[in-house]
Amino acid sequence: MNPHLLDPKFIMLAGVVILVIAVLAWLYVQKRRSTTAGLRQKFGPEYERAVQKHGSERKAEAKLANRQDRVEKLNVRDLDPVEREHFSTQWGSVQSRFVDSPRGAVSEADDLVSTLMKTRGYPVSDFDQRADDISVDHPLVVENYRSAHHIALRVGTNEASTEDLRTAMIHYRSLFEELVRVPTIVERKEVA
Repeated sequence: MNPHLLDPKFIMLAGVVILVIAVLAWLYVQKRRSTTAGLRQKFGPEYERAVQKHGSERKAEAKLANRQDRVEKLNVRDLDPVEREHFSTQWGSVQSRFVDSPRGAVSEADDLVSTLMKTRGYPVSDFDQRADDISVDHPLVVENYRSAHHIALRVGTNEASTEDLRTAMIHYRSLFEELVRVPTIVERKEVA
């Protein structure tokens, strides 16, 4: 037997190394749990959708973090009051046409939401990227947006029923309302 292995200094050093490794492993696990909890809270149902799509929490979390980074680099802005009023008037007009022309109203709603997103600063060239970008700031309505857009695509092939069209308008309205909403200002109180 090696006499150095029985040396109390060696035993103490080995114990410290094991303790440091255990602490680092515990910190890593805590950070992963914190990251997961934060992304679950921020993205809501979109988190589970990403996990299902990418096959693991780690891959989904990386993709969601990439989305956040991408959107932070965009020049997304709130609407000014004149723009807000203009878009609200247009939405009212589109919605009123639904009774006489549901297919046309759904197509117009899709176009209006795209225009609104573009005005806010979201890139609108690719639908999937657009939905991913919207999920960062509006995670609770992004699935509605996907569903409504899917129905709007079916309008051209006459595969959408009147009930489908009604559902699409409801989904578009939920996203529209999110996008035109006046931002709430959070006041910070100074602690004396």
